[in-house]
Amino acid sequence: MAKRGGFPGGMPGNMNNLMKQAQRMQRQMEESQKELETKEFVAKAGGGAVEVTVTGGKEITKVKLSEEVVDPDDIEMLEDLVMAAANEALRMADEANNELMSKMTGGLGGGFPF
Repeated sequence: MAKRGGFPGGMPGNMNNLMKQAQRMQRQMEESQKELETKEFVAKAGGGAVEVTVTGGKEITKVKLSEEVVDPDDIEMLEDLVMAAANEALRMADEANNELMSKMTGGLGGGFPF
């Protein structure tokens, strides 16, 4: 009677090596992701009048304003500058995350070709 599917005696050596490599890659990716989440990204707007700091986990940790940018008669400008700096800092964090993922996947594009 013929055996159905599987490999006699378990996985072949190449499959074991592939599984070990995948597990090692997953650990490295988790460690790199944790490191990225603690990294800070700083962006400025208005010639440095507004400065926003975010983490790689996309949490705003600091907003710094120069005195000359705080004009009670022009709150809209200040709001726009804070928004611009925050968006730039978040973009920087996204870019760092994308670079990390590209390095970890070796340029696979996040998927497999099948």
